[in-house]
Amino acid sequence: TGSIPPELGNMSKLHYLELNNNRLTGHIPPELGKLTDLFDLNVANNDLEGPIPDHLSSCTNLNSLNVHGNKFSGTIPRAFQKLESMTYLNLSNNNIKGPIPVELSRIGNLDTLDLSNNKINGIIPPSIGDLEHLLKMNLSRNHITGVVPADFGNLRSIMEIDLSNNDISGPIPEALTQLQNLFLLRLENNNLTGNIGSLANCLSLNVLNVSHNNLAGDIPKNNNFSRFSSDSFIGNPGLCGSWLNSPCHHVSRPTVRVSISRAAILGIAIGGLVILLMVLVAACRPHNPPPFLDGSLDKPVTYSTPKLVILHMNMALHVYEDIMRMTENLSEKYIIGHGASSTVYKCVLKNCKPVAIKRLYSHNPQSMKQFETELEMLSGIKHRNLVSLQAYSLSHLGSLLFYDYMDNGSLWDLLHGPTKKKTLDWDTRLKIAYGAAQGLAYLHHDCSPRIIHRDVKSSNILLDKDLEARLTDFGIAKSLCVSKTHTSTYIMGTIGYIDPEYARTSHLTEKSDVYSYGIVLLELLTRRKAVDDESNLHHLVMSKTGNNEVMEMVDPDISSTCKDLGVVKKVFQLALLCTKRQPSDRPTMHQVTRVLGSFMLSEQPPAAAAATSTTLTASCYVDEYANLKTPHNVNCSSMSASDAELFLRFGQVISQNSV
Repeated sequence: TGSIPPELGNMSKLHYLELNNNRLTGHIPPELGKLTDLFDLNVANNDLEGPIPDHLSSCTNLNSLNVHGNKFSGTIPRAFQKLESMTYLNLSNNNIKGPIPVELSRIGNLDTLDLSNNKINGIIPPSIGDLEHLLKMNLSRNHITGVVPADFGNLRSIMEIDLSNNDISGPIPEALTQLQNLFLLRLENNNLTGNIGSLANCLSLNVLNVSHNNLAGDIPKNNNFSRFSSDSFIGNPGLCGSWLNSPCHHVSRPTVRVSISRAAILGIAIGGLVILLMVLVAACRPHNPPPFLDGSLDKPVTYSTPKLVILHMNMALHVYEDIMRMTENLSEKYIIGHGASSTVYKCVLKNCKPVAIKRLYSHNPQSMKQFETELEMLSGIKHRNLVSLQAYSLSHLGSLLFYDYMDNGSLWDLLHGPTKKKTLDWDTRLKIAYGAAQGLAYLHHDCSPRIIHRDVKSSNILLDKDLEARLTDFGIAKSLCVSKTHTSTYIMGTIGYIDPEYARTSHLTEKSDVYSYGIVLLELLTRRKAVDDESNLHHLVMSKTGNNEVMEMVDPDISSTCKDLGVVKKVFQLALLCTKRQPSDRPTMHQVTRVLGSFMLSEQPPAAAAATSTTLTASCYVDEYANLKTPHNVNCSSMSASDAELFLRFGQVISQNSV
């Protein structure tokens, strides 16, 4: 009970405000307009009154507004056009007056509009037909006049239209026959005229009510009309047909004798002869074989409309045609990246959330079923450092993979792309390295079956809005048909990142991923490309180790932002350990994450240095090895066998390569 406290407007981080089904009174305080992060506001079924405040239009992230079942008055705020993220608007069962503002048609992502049971008057703005994502529209039980706009034919996604109990006149527009998703159409208790024959073409229609109007003519007997009862048509004196036990009596037209001149007969004969000759010529032409044969010589392949397989709620209510419409058939202007095997597009969904669409250049149709099985398996893999697969579509038109959209692109973009001028401090680089390592460790050690990435590189490490690293393309590299380019090879992977042992033996293991990850570490440390102008980053680094010149390759942005260059030195040494020639000499990704975790701990202020005993042990021994020339003398009795082995080899790298 009581009123809504204005102080709620001070909760700047509030996302959901659910106050429905109470006995609240008073007004919606204008202070709620300060909640710019508010996603959902629901005050339905209370006793609130007064106008709906314009200030709510300042809640620019508002996705859902429900004020159903109150006593609100006034008009619909025109300022609602600012709510570009809005998908659900329910103002029903109130005392709202005035016309429907044309500005509502500018809320482009609206999928539900319910203004029913108010006192709204005036006409329906034709521009409502511009709401291409609209699924449900209920304007019933108002005082709306005018006609049903022909522009409603543009509402290609619409499933329910309810305009009943108004004062709407004129015919039912034939444009409604274009609405092939329309499930419900209620137009009863209006003043509509004309016939209803065109509605027989709305094959998806399951609920229809046009009773109590001034409609006339035959009630169709075919298609979907067999589903409807007589109650759908009563109250229209001019309607006739078996549904109403009112047979239609058609007045026969008088027969008209038509005389045809000799000249007309001669013209018809000559025309018929010409058509006959054209048919004979066409029949004698050799026929080209039908396209798209499936391997047999007598059966052409027929392709159905590509299906979109939804794996995430974010993609709910979308079909393949929606994606093509939103991206203008994958127009070039939506491209955000290219790769050796794919082009990546950005698409903003109906809920205003973006996704990345990866279009594979080619795919072997014979392996399509296997590829789909792999995708279904990968869809169940969830980790904060892995990009989620949200949907996919596999067809002859091209294979599309739908992923989380990452605001900051890839690590390659950040290091080498147009954003290269941006300063990248040491703490951020360390966080990226640690996040990528955690994602890779999860694939290697925590998935069943274990997954080898096969193509670890900086362009496959994406960065979200907080520069948190997320691996992409995991588990599908073996399924991609890679184009022949200067950076691609028939061996899985990308030149500059490929494990030399794998290149020699073609035997791929988790340690091949570890090698590639070590190259990414070197990229992070030097801001140099893995391969650039025929030079190889790993070879260049190794050539510097003998002369103690490796630290000279460190990116100046690291030197200016790192408080302890000793940590940088250790990461260099870890990168060299990951890129050892023999796979058995490389650490596992679990071991790499423990070492990097110790560095993350050492970068924290003392007050925040709370960690597990494993991480503390790792930090202790890494520090100890960093200062020893004879690491084999260190006492490892307090460590597990695997940890001791790792840090022994870590120490050997330091002693053999004085960085």
